Amino acid sequence: MSGSERIIMGIDPGTNILGFGIIKIVSGKPEYVDMGVVDLRKENDHFVKLRRITRDVGALIEHYSPDDMAVEAPFYGVNPQVMLKLGRAQGAAISAALMRDIPVFEYAPRKVKIAITGNGAASKEQLSLMLERTLGMKMNSRYLDASDALGIAMCHYYQLVNPLIDRDTSTSWEKFVKNNPQRVK
Repeated sequence: MSGSERIIMGIDPGTNILGFGIIKIVSGKPEYVDMGVVDLRKENDHFVKLRRITRDVGALIEHYSPDDMAVEAPFYGVNPQVMLKLGRAQGAAISAALMRDIPVFEYAPRKVKIAITGNGAASKEQLSLMLERTLGMKMNSRYLDASDALGIAMCHYYQLVNPLIDRDTSTSWEKFVKNNPQRVK
């Protein structure tokens, strides 16, 4: 990635508030571009929300022309209905990227927090503060969903530049055999 310019879009999917964050990698260094939210709280119909997510994320893609989209994986919560709705919101955002041939990468919330703060249980405020320091900018505290999305984009950046991270996180037998032929008889 050295010397190249790359734009990464981070998405924090939600059915009420969807956050987005955009960074540009210039000469190997991340630079803040933009962040914001898509406010879906006035929409009552879940399928109308999904259409808006697909349309609005598509418009963001058209505007910023990202090379990659990084999206937060839905996490298991107490309510399976909430998990299902978040998964649908994530799918709508992913569809917008895939329809435009943008590669999509998924990161667990804990992995994002560890990548940004070093603490998998960090609060949204801690994540936001670390991003401000790293990117040299000031965030509006009412856009914590947007700062989460910016964190997801930064997590993807760190994944790209850290040679110690295994990009293929597959745990398949084929991978094990290929990487450990001496252990297979």
